[in-house]
Amino acid sequence: MLKITFLGHACFLLDDGETKVLTDPYLSGNPLAAVSPDEVEADYIFVSHGHGDHIGDAPEIATRCGAAVGGSVEMTGAMFGKSGIETIPGNIGGRTELPFGSVKLVPAIHGSGVPGALACGFVFEIGGKRVYFAGDTALTKDMELLEYDMIDVALLPIGDVYTMGPEDAARAAWMIRPGMVIPMHYGTFPIIEQTADRFVDYMQDLAAGIPVKVLAPGESLTL
Repeated sequence: MLKITFLGHACFLLDDGETKVLTDPYLSGNPLAAVSPDEVEADYIFVSHGHGDHIGDAPEIATRCGAAVGGSVEMTGAMFGKSGIETIPGNIGGRTELPFGSVKLVPAIHGSGVPGALACGFVFEIGGKRVYFAGDTALTKDMELLEYDMIDVALLPIGDVYTMGPEDAARAAWMIRPGMVIPMHYGTFPIIEQTADRFVDYMQDLAAGIPVKVLAPGESLTL
């Protein structure tokens, strides 16, 4: 069993009933955040890159909850290594076994926000499911390789401007062939203001047969 809760922007809570995994917890200052940082419980936090709308409240939540923070080795070292927070450093292509399952770092085409670091996405094995969290990324040919991971749910940015937009996200879905897609990283700021309607339309045209589940901040899906 896996419960996926969308908390806004690129923040998701993955809960298998025993372990809570949080992604990119940008909550403070996020007008669409479903909760405040002090309402979130997490055992692990994974941060895709060092931009403020992805690091977000990770240091505060990790300190309060005693959560370990995972991501690229350069990013975790620069942003968390001197704070006393436990880190789970990795790099692109590497998989780390953890009590809840595993996490693999995969490429993301985006600025890292930290000199020398790489932006990344994550493939989580948790609750008997495989979840691809794309982070901030452009469409990339490497996404075709994710089909072999047999992804159950793909969490894809659709906001455009700083990431791939609705059309490219639908192409990404077709390359990945997940069991389901949940859109993210849209509507938070004026420059990425849009609904998921265009993405749903492109999915019907470019990735027919792959279900889309649009979650409002605070909504959950149980697999």
